[in-house]
Amino acid sequence: MIKKFVIYVFLFCTTLIARAEQTRFEMTAPNAVEMGQQFRLSFSLNERGSNLKLPPGLSDNFQILMGPSQGSSTSIQTINGKTTTQVNYSYTYILRAKKEGTFEIRPASIDVGGKVFESNTLKIQVVKASSAPTTQQQQNSGGQQQSAPQNISLDKENLFLRVALSKINAYRGEQIIATVKLYVDPNIPISGFDEVNLPTYEGFYTQDIEIPQQINFTREVYNDKIYQIGILKKTILFPQQNGALKIEPFSMALLVRQRVKARSFFDDFFDNYRTVKARVTSEQVTVRVKDLPSAPANYLGGVGSFNITSNISSENVTTNDAVTLTVKISGNGNIRLVRNPELKLPTDFEVYDPRATDNVTATDNGASGTKTVEYLFQPRFEGDYTIPSLKFAYFNPSTGSYETKSTPEYNLHVEKGNEEQSATIVSSLRKEDVQLIGQDIRFIKQGNPSLKTKGTTFYGSLAFYLIYIISTVLFVVLYFVYRKKARENANIALVRNKKANRIATKRLKAASGFMKQNNNEAFHEAILKAFWGYLSDKLGIPVADLNRETAITKLQDRNVEETVIKDFEEVVEQCEFARYAPAGGSEARHELYKKAESTMSRFEKQIKR
Repeated sequence: MIKKFVIYVFLFCTTLIARAEQTRFEMTAPNAVEMGQQFRLSFSLNERGSNLKLPPGLSDNFQILMGPSQGSSTSIQTINGKTTTQVNYSYTYILRAKKEGTFEIRPASIDVGGKVFESNTLKIQVVKASSAPTTQQQQNSGGQQQSAPQNISLDKENLFLRVALSKINAYRGEQIIATVKLYVDPNIPISGFDEVNLPTYEGFYTQDIEIPQQINFTREVYNDKIYQIGILKKTILFPQQNGALKIEPFSMALLVRQRVKARSFFDDFFDNYRTVKARVTSEQVTVRVKDLPSAPANYLGGVGSFNITSNISSENVTTNDAVTLTVKISGNGNIRLVRNPELKLPTDFEVYDPRATDNVTATDNGASGTKTVEYLFQPRFEGDYTIPSLKFAYFNPSTGSYETKSTPEYNLHVEKGNEEQSATIVSSLRKEDVQLIGQDIRFIKQGNPSLKTKGTTFYGSLAFYLIYIISTVLFVVLYFVYRKKARENANIALVRNKKANRIATKRLKAASGFMKQNNNEAFHEAILKAFWGYLSDKLGIPVADLNRETAITKLQDRNVEETVIKDFEEVVEQCEFARYAPAGGSEARHELYKKAESTMSRFEKQIKR
């Protein structure tokens, strides 16, 4: 019985804990409001509750104008065939601040299933009321009055850019978080951006912080005024020079939607807006950079807070075995600019260049991560050796002094390897480090070698001169052929003359296709295009200047037979007549096509180039 009782109590407590974790009671409100401005204080609960108690002391600083206004919403989700339903309940109050200042709203409470849950806390900053946008009264023809906000001035007070720096006084190499912000009066509607020029940060080593592509505007108080703030870029700056480093002004153009003053009843009845371009420019910002104090010998350029660890692949090896010492530098700061520690080994070691990799992330807290350095070496002789400790000094800007950390020493025991090991191919992680050891004597190449008489070469032989002469003649022939083709291609009329018959043949084939489709108009159109295009290319006359009389005159000048010219006239007349008269049937089209093909063929034989 006692055992069952304990199990029941355990299950009951587990159920209560699970329910407490699933129940969410959240309070939301603007983080900044103006004096006299009404705003909403909202509570959301994912279960049905009762006996909502407002935060203690709320009425001391805020006047409750209305509430609670209750509502609910239902969401349905289907994941992997399982459907879940979630109901959210909301309670909304309308408040107005009584005085200026920054106030903390303590948690509210609500009863859910006999258990009391508390919400989160909030901070609200109340600032002095700014001049509200005036309204203009407009009288329409119906005798009613409408009020609309006038356009707000797009000056520096209502619209500007700013680079917010986490600090303006820093040491060389100390990280600074730079945030490019756009400040917009809440009453100015921004519809887009244009000509965005962000700062370049000359004199700094930079690393960008990833931010969402879509700009989300939030409320923020600046100089005792509420603005909509959009973050355009976040960057970590590492100053590389001493003295005053200036972040030059930068600019961008904003597209602002403004209402146009009504000129008539219809303009007043239908909202009339226009989009204007407003250019905003930031102010110059100066960062004062202090030089670092005199550095110790083992300072490697690190500025921040770091730690160093190491491990060795093995402490018991044989001669010519590869040993790897891995050193990791981790922390927060300019870790990518930290140089590799120098590892000093005995002269009996074969040492390779270290390989360094870094894994650094950039967040709002700065750059942090690890730098991994791998040292590869080989002992040549047996014995006991000491791998020395690595000293790593860095500058800590929070204390204004240098700090030194070190890795442990390692005792390396090396035994003599056998003959096979002495001829081992040792390689590091890079191909350029591959090296053969213990192979001073090379074997004679075996197999059937290709031998040739000493003193004989291909140069000066008969085959050499034959290849030389043939290649020279071939080059000369190709040169003249190329020149001839180039001159012909330069003569546009000649090129068109040569291609005339090929193009006309293609058009006649197209006409044949239209004939099979019983497309009467396209058939006759294709034949006309074939003849006029052919004569234009052959006779050198633009199609726009070519007509029947001109064509006949030119053909007679080229000594074309009268029968061929007559056939050409008949084909053209029949095609033009068919375009405006009913079709004569497929047999008539077939006869016309044969006559056009025959006439084109005789043209090609009789027209002289």
